[in-house]
Amino acid sequence: MHNTVKNLIDIEKNIKNYTDELKIHTQPKVIAVSKTFKVEKFLPLIEYGHIHFGENKVQEAVDKWTEIKKTNSKIKLHMIGKLQTNKVKFAVRLFDFIHSVDSEKLANKISHEQLKINKKIKIFLQVNIGDENQKSGINEKDLSYFVSYCKEINLDLIGLMCIPPANADSDFYFNKMKHLNNNHGFKELSMGMSSDYLNATKNLATYVRIGSNIFGQRF
Repeated sequence: MHNTVKNLIDIEKNIKNYTDELKIHTQPKVIAVSKTFKVEKFLPLIEYGHIHFGENKVQEAVDKWTEIKKTNSKIKLHMIGKLQTNKVKFAVRLFDFIHSVDSEKLANKISHEQLKINKKIKIFLQVNIGDENQKSGINEKDLSYFVSYCKEINLDLIGLMCIPPANADSDFYFNKMKHLNNNHGFKELSMGMSSDYLNATKNLATYVRIGSNIFGQRF
């Protein structure tokens, strides 16, 4: 068994054991964050049957995934990085989920481009939950307006996404996200990475984005 497959299985076991212990009835899906890695690194996961993968650069994703997705129709590709508006037309053709919508300009561009090809991308709105100046995301106070706006332009909103402040108590921020998500009636919640995915699981994340714990460190 390839080490990436073993790592994925270990993570899924950790999640199952933790949800069983806490009596949580749903387990998050693992997005294997394949950004910066070559195809041969994540091919064993595809052969194993894993379907959720995450990329953060459109051109890299186009180069790596266009042919793979033609022959693997079950694969779901997640755009987890900041999306520039000039890349949207390429992103909507390839990706199934976008996790980083954080402005009216970007939302409008996605709405316009997906209409051209008659495709509905599943959208997460990125929340700047730690109110950090250097980070992307909608401020919490502006979220209700932005949710309404995105619904008006016919985006398929499925949930919220966040990246909590580094070196902070992720549990605190994940708990805030859980309540925000519930308050807006969303069923999906994207949060948690290699270092804090169990905290995210405890707070009812439905997707966790895991890179280094599956693929190892990037050099």
